[in-house]
Amino acid sequence: MTSQHDHDVATLRAFNRTYTRRLGLLDANYDSSPFTLSEARVLYELATRVDPVAAEIVRALGLDPAQVSRTLKRFTERGLVTTRESPAHGRHQLLSLTNEGRAAYAALETNTKASVGVLIERLHPLRRTRLLDAARDINAVFKDDVPPAATLRGLEPGDLGMVAARQGVIYAAEYGWGRDHEALVAEIVAGFHRNFDPTRDDAWIAQADGRMVGSIFLVQGETPGAAKLRLLYVEPDARGMGVGQMLVEACVARARALGYQRLDLWTVTVLSAARKLYQRAGFQVIEETPCRRFGQDLVDQIWSLDLSA
Repeated sequence: MTSQHDHDVATLRAFNRTYTRRLGLLDANYDSSPFTLSEARVLYELATRVDPVAAEIVRALGLDPAQVSRTLKRFTERGLVTTRESPAHGRHQLLSLTNEGRAAYAALETNTKASVGVLIERLHPLRRTRLLDAARDINAVFKDDVPPAATLRGLEPGDLGMVAARQGVIYAAEYGWGRDHEALVAEIVAGFHRNFDPTRDDAWIAQADGRMVGSIFLVQGETPGAAKLRLLYVEPDARGMGVGQMLVEACVARARALGYQRLDLWTVTVLSAARKLYQRAGFQVIEETPCRRFGQDLVDQIWSLDLSA
């Protein structure tokens, strides 16, 4: 395995240790109740489902069926759970909490809310916000096993600043480009906003798993009939999902729909992945010039696509 993989594993394990310690999940009894953590989870499922069968609880919690069966037996012996035959399937036993069971769940719920409330209230508001945002993200990540899919949308408030910020961060990390690159991107998005013409310009944000993972802009060029493709980028962890191709195809299709005859773009040779996308879409290099940009010795390229063909 790679060192990055080892680092990722260590990060998640460290989170698990911190989380279980801070919430007291390793205590013999959960939240000062007479229940272990697994028993408390079974009790929760019984309280929040209508006449479940044991198999439902097994699936919901991912526990061993024998473990759930033993827990239900203990609950029944303690007068917390009652069973009855299912009218639809005589071999299935429908489960429900007794009055004592509902009282036990109510006490557990009260204690759990109180302990978690104390934990978050002790945090500074900045850290509380970070914690809750991270908790929502973690919950969303593990909610299903469906791979994330990218979609395109139009611009929303905050997107222009995010495009400039993310491109500044990514290109500095990957290519060592200085702040003048971020400033250039900021100038481009500001100009796009100032001069925006819905009959000539457009922009797309690629989104996956609820966050921005890329962008592309279409703007009117300096010569009649020509448009420019600008500010294409894809987040590093979204590469390989077809995001770049999706963005380029959307930009080319829109340029055609608006009646442009040519679509031009500027790039530098070091951006090899983007250049492959342009080549695949039919763009051709029409100009190449060595230059000094962003604190680096680079080679400028102008690519063009004939939209009238």
